Amino acid sequence: MIQITNLTKSFGGQTLFNDASLKMIAGQKIGFVGRNGSGKSTLFKMILGEEIYDSGDISIPKNYLIGTLKQHLVFTEKTVREECALVLPEDEQWNFYKIEKLLFGLGFSEEDLEKDPLSFSGGYQIRINLVKLLATEPNMLLLDEPTNYLDILSLRWLKSFINEFEGEVILITHDRDFMDSVSTHTMGVHRKGLRLSSGNSYKYYATLEMEDETYEKTKANQDKKRKELEEFIARNKARASTAALAQSKQKELDKMDEMEDLSHDATLAFKFNYSDTPSKVLFRADDLGFGYNPEEPLFSGVTFALEKGQRLAIIGKNGKGKSTLLNYIAGELGHQKGTLEFHPSTKFAHFGQTNIERLDVKSTIIDEISSVSKEIGFAEVRAICGRMMFSGDLAEKKVEVLSGGERSRVMLGKIIGTPANLLFLDEPTNHLDMQSIDALADAIEGFEGSLIMVTHSEMLLRRLADALIIFHKGGAEYFNGTYDEFLEKIGWEEEEGSEPAKKKKSKINHKERKQLRKNLTQERNEARKPHTKEIKLCEEQLEIAEAKLASKNEALGTASARADNGAIMELSKEVGLAQQEVDALFERLERATQKDEEIVAAYELKLEEIDA
Repeated sequence: MIQITNLTKSFGGQTLFNDASLKMIAGQKIGFVGRNGSGKSTLFKMILGEEIYDSGDISIPKNYLIGTLKQHLVFTEKTVREECALVLPEDEQWNFYKIEKLLFGLGFSEEDLEKDPLSFSGGYQIRINLVKLLATEPNMLLLDEPTNYLDILSLRWLKSFINEFEGEVILITHDRDFMDSVSTHTMGVHRKGLRLSSGNSYKYYATLEMEDETYEKTKANQDKKRKELEEFIARNKARASTAALAQSKQKELDKMDEMEDLSHDATLAFKFNYSDTPSKVLFRADDLGFGYNPEEPLFSGVTFALEKGQRLAIIGKNGKGKSTLLNYIAGELGHQKGTLEFHPSTKFAHFGQTNIERLDVKSTIIDEISSVSKEIGFAEVRAICGRMMFSGDLAEKKVEVLSGGERSRVMLGKIIGTPANLLFLDEPTNHLDMQSIDALADAIEGFEGSLIMVTHSEMLLRRLADALIIFHKGGAEYFNGTYDEFLEKIGWEEEEGSEPAKKKKSKINHKERKQLRKNLTQERNEARKPHTKEIKLCEEQLEIAEAKLASKNEALGTASARADNGAIMELSKEVGLAQQEVDALFERLERATQKDEEIVAAYELKLEEIDA
């Protein structure tokens, strides 16, 4: 496993890492979190030897193969099958079965395997690189935003693959639910260091929040005590009768370590500009159809009405026409088939890739956001810039110097400034980090108007959508229900037929079956013994360790109230050690529980076979 020790890295005067350390253990799958620009991708490059670091050490065992998903696309072969086979060892160059299994899992058809890799869209080209990575069978995967450009079905396949992968994984992704569904631990870039804890991202951030709260309370008490000492010294140092006492208080003050203010990352703030409408139905779509080749329409017969406050999501595999339908409804494409009847009061704001491309690269951020409406005053424009993390002079930057993520934020700023009762959002979470995605979802939930959104995020679908248009079975279908209701009632046809074939009726008689069940149950219990013993031991030790941690935290609170600086420092160390002990026990408990559950599941299958 890799080990990072006291790693330091700076870029142009900005420190990304300062004495950062990490020690991985076998089987860990780490979700790597941190704000955009915090250094996550840079750490990957340093592990891979593509970026030098200022000091510290990265230790990698001999013959330990690390695989990473390449974002740059270079293809040399004429077919997808041959391109992916390039990564196989010489003696396996024609073992296409391994390649085909991975390609089919990521949504390629039999016909696609003979096509030129360069003939595919950018999203599918990324998948070809993903197949080339997985086929090398690495010990460890470094995955930097592998969920970008993947549709829902490919995401579900990739989730299963990572869960079944036997090696180690460090995963960067803005898709929080995806990360938490595959990771055993969460690691973050926290105040220039690396912080690792067991469990999902919610537990990780809750722990940080609790620690920050404790620190802030301790600092407030210390600042109060410091101020009292300074005032006492100022009043009494000039008097002969109290000078000695003032000098004693000065020594006490000098011994106090000054606690610095905690730094906090800026966060996007969303609040859409709602334009009121008396209408209960914002528009009606009847028999919509469109295709760049009229003989092969991307969709046809799409009929529905969008009510005020309704949130509609358009879902399906890539390349089927989701964005095209959104753009067609938004009036971005020429009319072909069907009718759209909008209520006169309907006003919409549109976030899409084509809109981002239309930003005037010679304009400043302020100018672009000001352009959406003459009703917006300069102060409000400045406020929107600030909410999009372009405060002060940053708002004067020209669009041409901005990254893709920054341009997305400018476009979101324009959407926020546009008075609207209908939002069109095409993959709005691309380039946003987890906190910004949460803020966007909160804003959508608080928006009084309606929404039509294209997304592959199952988290957003479950949280926001109350109706769907599904691209599947060769067409587009309106579904009046939530995403979970769709999965329950219809589901993805690509996932149908995956149920195991029904077993033939067993010819074992009742007496033999009873004996077999008894033998298997005894065998199962024997296999579980070491793990159930470990579970019991961990639970007993956790009870003691958590009581110890609570006691130390209580003592730390008391010391903080007394402003006893020496005790604060000592108890802070003890709290940290106690927390490490609790985390280590949770890891042991998690591993033992997982192994025990695997044994139970395996024997359940065997018992079912007997009863079949």
